[in-house]
Amino acid sequence: METRKRKQNSWAIVLAGGEGTRLADLSCRIAGEKTPKQFCRIMDDQSLIEQTRQRVELAIPKDRIFYALSRSHERYYIPLLFDVLLARLVVQPVNRGTAPAILYSLMRLGLVDPNAHVALFPCDHYVSDDRLFMRHIQVAFDVIDARPELIVVLGIAPSTPEPEYGWIEPASPFRCGEETLFHVRRFIEKPPVEQAHRMYEHGRFLWNSFVLVARLPNLLALMIRTLPELYDLFAQFSETLGTEFEREALEIIYRAIAPVDFCKSVLTTHASSQISVLPVSGLFWSDLGNPSRVLATLARIGLRPRWVA
Repeated sequence: METRKRKQNSWAIVLAGGEGTRLADLSCRIAGEKTPKQFCRIMDDQSLIEQTRQRVELAIPKDRIFYALSRSHERYYIPLLFDVLLARLVVQPVNRGTAPAILYSLMRLGLVDPNAHVALFPCDHYVSDDRLFMRHIQVAFDVIDARPELIVVLGIAPSTPEPEYGWIEPASPFRCGEETLFHVRRFIEKPPVEQAHRMYEHGRFLWNSFVLVARLPNLLALMIRTLPELYDLFAQFSETLGTEFEREALEIIYRAIAPVDFCKSVLTTHASSQISVLPVSGLFWSDLGNPSRVLATLARIGLRPRWVA
């Protein structure tokens, strides 16, 4: 079954600016040098960013996908994204965490479509069934069509009591068309081991995939409420976006900010009726954040890449 293409105001942002320091030794083994994990061929003959792009393009055309990148990684991403419009490459002077990357990308997207419907995708995930996963993204887009105020986070049915993931405690369910979603009682970021076991055994909690879908104005409003100083700094230079002065302005902004994590600083601190969770089941999902999880994922799916001794 082919995945249905979205309407013209549906966009995606792929987050690919991280350093991947926890996988540095493994990436050196794979690539012959310390390479950010998103540009490594960890799972097979494609890098993680290529796999993510292939997944996202099942539902969103390639000319409506932005990539949040770091300038120091240019030699890695240019060969992999050579056919992507330069206007879709959101190149940060340095990596300052996911919150600045998302905010900068949203402001760049706002130049093209200020009322965009947008999905955020980290590019360090393994997904066993791309088409099924992207059908959930389509459902999330349909939900915000019907309920414009909502921000929809994809929650994964947990397969282990993983303490290094973010978790979601669902609140009351609600219906949107034929779909059942849940309000969010709270986000729990990297809980203690004992708490992770309790949540896993409870059966109601979900992993936070950090994949979410929302209308651009709602995401910007959320960041204004939770990170007003960061937003104000970017807003001061908003008129330079898309001009010859953008690069110089970014240097000023990024020198002035410390790293900020979107999950910790935005989602975890702002669970509200505006944020909902769409449960995802029927597939295996893993965040390839450390070597042990990479090896466990490979073992589970029975894959043995060339770099595995």
